[in-house]
Amino acid sequence: MADLSKINLHYLKEAVKEPVNFWGMAGFAVAAAYTGSIIPLGAALAAEGLYLITVPASSLYRRLVDKRRKDQLRKLRERQREDLIKGFDPREREAVEYLRWMKNTIYSNYRKFTGSKEIPANIQSLDQRWEDFVDLLDIYRRRKSHLRSINRQAVQNQLTQAERAVEASPDDRARRVQQANVEILKRRIAAFNDLERSVKLVEGQLQSIENFFGLVNDQVVTLPTPERVSALDFEQLSDSIAMTRQMLEETSDTFGALDSHNRDLGNYDMLLPGTSSTK
Repeated sequence: MADLSKINLHYLKEAVKEPVNFWGMAGFAVAAAYTGSIIPLGAALAAEGLYLITVPASSLYRRLVDKRRKDQLRKLRERQREDLIKGFDPREREAVEYLRWMKNTIYSNYRKFTGSKEIPANIQSLDQRWEDFVDLLDIYRRRKSHLRSINRQAVQNQLTQAERAVEASPDDRARRVQQANVEILKRRIAAFNDLERSVKLVEGQLQSIENFFGLVNDQVVTLPTPERVSALDFEQLSDSIAMTRQMLEETSDTFGALDSHNRDLGNYDMLLPGTSSTK
């Protein structure tokens, strides 16, 4: 019930802000000032009450407000995505712009070779697939950069040395400290492996999107009938992207895990005998 109240309040606020409401009230105020009578003000209050009761409750008005909000969010996402692309390196921007060009070429070729003025919904879904490409490319580049910042072999060497230190520990306390380091390093390598697998997965998904755009364009040019083009499995690519996103969500804590492991290693160093924060 509370959620319903919030929804109603949202439409009420939107109705109050409508230009027609503002100018309507202004008209009554001008009439009151011109005539020197309070009757226009009374009429204004009655009209406003009727307006606020009927308009926010109208399903037609609610659809208008919802559509307006969706358009605002869409334009915001478009601006944010274009700003994101500006931050890509030249090679990444080239890949994005090539795929954008390919998408527009497909639309143009479809109209040209099928003689149709309307683009089917499944082909128009390439707009969303292009956005998916940009988003996944951003994830790929950030995770790839993080991988490059890690010397995996050095971490593996530290793990080997730590395991030897456990075996050579002179007492239980020293063994516990060294064993803690071993566990931290093992978790760090596991997190690194998860991150590496996710990078390879996203790389493969990016390639599949590019190849699918090429397949659609080939089909449009060589077999330009709406039936043949519609026979392409657009849903398979959509499902594949959805699975990739799910996998990325499952590994989204990897960055934090690696940073946490680095902090744990710093704390471990402070426990080692003869270790100092100043060298």
